[in-house]
Amino acid sequence: MWFKHLHLYRLHEHQLLSHAQMSELLNEHAIKPLGSADARRLGWTAPAGRLAGGQLLHSVANYGHRLLSALRQERMLPASVIAEELTERVGDIEAAEARKVTRKEKTALKEQITEELMPRAFVRSQKIDVWWDTERQLIGVNTSSRTRAEEVLDLLRETLGSLKVTPLTTQTLPVRAMTSWLGDAGTRPADMQLGDQVVLKAKGDDGVVRGRQLDLDSDEIQQLLESGRQASQLALGIEGQLSFVLHDDLAIKSLRFGDALIEEADHADDGDDALARLETDFVLMAGCLRASVERILEWMGGEAVRESGKAEGVQ
Repeated sequence: MWFKHLHLYRLHEHQLLSHAQMSELLNEHAIKPLGSADARRLGWTAPAGRLAGGQLLHSVANYGHRLLSALRQERMLPASVIAEELTERVGDIEAAEARKVTRKEKTALKEQITEELMPRAFVRSQKIDVWWDTERQLIGVNTSSRTRAEEVLDLLRETLGSLKVTPLTTQTLPVRAMTSWLGDAGTRPADMQLGDQVVLKAKGDDGVVRGRQLDLDSDEIQQLLESGRQASQLALGIEGQLSFVLHDDLAIKSLRFGDALIEEADHADDGDDALARLETDFVLMAGCLRASVERILEWMGGEAVRESGKAEGVQ
């Protein structure tokens, strides 16, 4: 269950519910089977799976961490399949009635075809984990998509009745900080490790330069920076903790936790108990994420302060 990506949100004016209270609310919004006519559905599922107790909420009270998981199910009905069936039916009508099918009739036919084919469509499921740091009033969503993260926050808001959150922001804009670190090694914090991946964007319409497995201190990279390009994604690492790719919206992606941390988890005595394994991994991971997020904020001058009146919903 080690997170691969992280979209971070700051909570505002939130009164924390007890484990029992929150578990009850999560159960009321647990995922239900996708109906034959449903295109998609989102609900809470057990982070450790049904065979490991089916708990929807895991709390580490001594450390202030909570783990919950949303399950997103969506029927996949390719547009090409609908278009092919529509063309065939339109052709049959025009041949039988010797007339052209109108646009309005085509729209109605398309809706009818979609409704007929939907029950036979393939269902894709996506599990999205949520880390809630109750001590730091921080929520991290494990998904590469900001849209999916905000869908899960909408579900959490619906579950709890209200939830005031805003995306985490920093005093220094990530793109400015990343460009500075890339261009001047002297601006890099002592514990920062520069990776080998970068995305450089120009202010105009000169396109995007993407690089992997590169020496980011090379003359070629410096020349691109001197031409006015800025870093919108940059591979970084925190010594002894984890490596990741930082994005210009402060999303942290492609997470890789340190070998020592993974070894500690592997050597934990869980007796092949799936639930114990999940909770051990989660304690270690959440502790690392908390420390790493705080360090990244320090690198960029601390967290930006938002006006309280702008904290309604997701900005």
